[in-house]
Amino acid sequence: MMDSLETPSTRPYLIRALYEWCTDNGFTPFIAVQVDESVRVPMEFVKDGEIVLNVSFDATSALKLGNEFIEFKGRFGGVARDIMVPVVRVLAIYARENGQGMAFPVSPLLPVAVDRSNLAVEKISPPALTSVDVSLAEGGEGPPPTKPTVRPALTRIK
Repeated sequence: MMDSLETPSTRPYLIRALYEWCTDNGFTPFIAVQVDESVRVPMEFVKDGEIVLNVSFDATSALKLGNEFIEFKGRFGGVARDIMVPVVRVLAIYARENGQGMAFPVSPLLPVAVDRSNLAVEKISPPALTSVDVSLAEGGEGPPPTKPTVRPALTRIK
């Protein structure tokens, strides 16, 4: 019997399902990504630590929606770039046309370090946390949040 630490994340499966829903219905799938050192994207398009990527068939080449990483080749300002996003850094996937999709909580996991030569993944020391919202659903018990929780803003990059 698996415990919660051994259970695989549902995030990559939900991303693939929503990607399929978008493409089946003629929508353009976008992903919002929390950028850190483990994310390989054009840094000049990152704003406030986030980037929004068009992952449609027309905008990507060699798209792989894996359990650990989302990888593809995309064009930014006419220049082809290799993109690699750890699935734990995906904040949302949604349809550009109507905004329908799913947002994910910011992963409380340790940051991921990526050896780009063979894409090996290893955990690194966590940064010092200044505050954590550990409150439960309304009516539940738990300490009050130290600061208001803010949802990430989705910005479209053309």
